[in-house]
Amino acid sequence: MDTQNDHGQITRMLFIGEDRLAVGFQLIGFETHPNPEPHEIERLLRDLQRGREKAFIVVDDAVMNQDIPQLKQVLREGGRIVVIAVPALNAPPRLSSEVATRLTALFGVATLQSGQTGGKTS
Repeated sequence: MDTQNDHGQITRMLFIGEDRLAVGFQLIGFETHPNPEPHEIERLLRDLQRGREKAFIVVDDAVMNQDIPQLKQVLREGGRIVVIAVPALNAPPRLSSEVATRLTALFGVATLQSGQTGGKTS
């Protein structure tokens, strides 16, 4: 799936990860890369960077936790390529980002898992 922003540049919407999750993302229009090898992910991300493309990429936790140098670089740089992780279908929700790590340190892991932020809800 591609979306066009105000400046006419296309933002690619990609999913990289488990084939069962890929099916759902494909149904909503994402370009999918099911069960890729690390070198394939490396190549895809390098191509996006070389082409100075904009992209919104969803990866599963398994991909996020692999040692893929280009993925680490994209995460460090931010900007044109945004990457978020989602848990496997059979796994409980788990936040895995720098922001989640900081929030866990401040509020504790139980608060983040329950969806509470310290305020009362009615």
